[in-house]
Amino acid sequence: MTRAGKSGSGSDWPEALCAPVRHLPSHSHLRIALSGGMDSVLLLHVVARLYAHTGQVSAFHVNHQLQPNAGHTERFCQEICRELGVPLDIRRVIVSGRETPESDTSGGIEEAARNARYQAFEDILAPGELLLMAHHGDDQAETVLFRLLRGTGVAGLGGMPRTRPLGEGWLYRPLLNFSRAELQGWATAQGIDWVDDPSNTDERFDRNFLRHSILPLLKSRWPSLVSRIGHSARSCREGDELAGKLAEIRFHQCADDSGALRLSAVASLSLAEQKNLLRWWVKRHRHEPPAISDWPLVLADFMSAPADREPELRGPGFVIRRYREKLYLVPEFTALPAGKPALVPDQELVWGEWRLKLTGAGKRKTPAPEIRISTRAGGERIRPTPDGPSKSLKNWLQEKNVPPWERARLPLLLEVEDGHEEVVGAGDLWLSGKYCGEAPASGWRIVVERECN
Repeated sequence: MTRAGKSGSGSDWPEALCAPVRHLPSHSHLRIALSGGMDSVLLLHVVARLYAHTGQVSAFHVNHQLQPNAGHTERFCQEICRELGVPLDIRRVIVSGRETPESDTSGGIEEAARNARYQAFEDILAPGELLLMAHHGDDQAETVLFRLLRGTGVAGLGGMPRTRPLGEGWLYRPLLNFSRAELQGWATAQGIDWVDDPSNTDERFDRNFLRHSILPLLKSRWPSLVSRIGHSARSCREGDELAGKLAEIRFHQCADDSGALRLSAVASLSLAEQKNLLRWWVKRHRHEPPAISDWPLVLADFMSAPADREPELRGPGFVIRRYREKLYLVPEFTALPAGKPALVPDQELVWGEWRLKLTGAGKRKTPAPEIRISTRAGGERIRPTPDGPSKSLKNWLQEKNVPPWERARLPLLLEVEDGHEEVVGAGDLWLSGKYCGEAPASGWRIVVERECN
């Protein structure tokens, strides 16, 4: 534990420190991310002084169970919250990759611990709640330099945003404009105790190397380094925001009614605008854009590959595919159930991204039909119009411009009678009049819905 040197009452807090905590976004409840370190303990004291009387404040400690003093830190957080009258929630997490603490290009245990921590934050935040984090200017400088060294773009060089959505609530960082030295000076003056994390001195971790070996050297040459980097980060964030607004304009110019991108429209954009549009498009679907070193080659493949080819761009959780002069962003789907499950009357069946249900309709009381769900096996035929000719399902789907990957996951509704199977529905594209409309001929109605990404 680090003791500041005196036992202060905290009655004379500097207004410079209190001001950003006074002016927070609207919220129904405040949570403080409490690590036990100097910055988070200082933030806890300020918040307790300004908001504890409201009864809408609590702290949240994530125990990564990585350090020998993890138990001591948890008990310290419990004690300081008890003294301040602030309720405390504790979450113990297991960090994957804990056996390889050394630095590596993937972020190693640092990134694994961060992911586990933020997942815990997402899990606990309810709608309207605001999570306060004590990141400061030095943290921002470390983040920007770290991302620069990893080859990030403008969005990454924007550093940590002051606020952003997190789970069902929001995250807010009120101390970003202060340096670590300023915060430690206030903590010392107020006599605040905190716990030092022993891993913070281990320079095998990239951020610790920057913090202890690189930033002090840079500061000795440029004393205003932290504020300079903070200014650059804000400029990058503004640039990224403008790029996002431009991408949205280009999206509305290039997209069809289904949200697919028309290649002819995309081809009219400059290379920079094409890259910007695709990155924005991926983020809009809540995915992370892949790191690509040769965007010109990827885009040229989409634009000029022969018609019989199906170029694609894969990223974490999604694929961008070309089909009939359009680009489609397709999520990675889960495996479909095996076999041919049957619909049970009035019970919803979840089948991949589809939800299907068989319900009684009208006053007719006929026995429930046997309706089973399956994918295409080949050779199926349907009768799209009651009095029209039957058609090959394969040809009909092609006429409807249904992309190949959707055809493969389209649920076929099979009516089974006397061992014979008849296709009476194809996803949400077509349903026989026997099972749809105000008065289905069978006396039963089938409801088919697809979850949208």
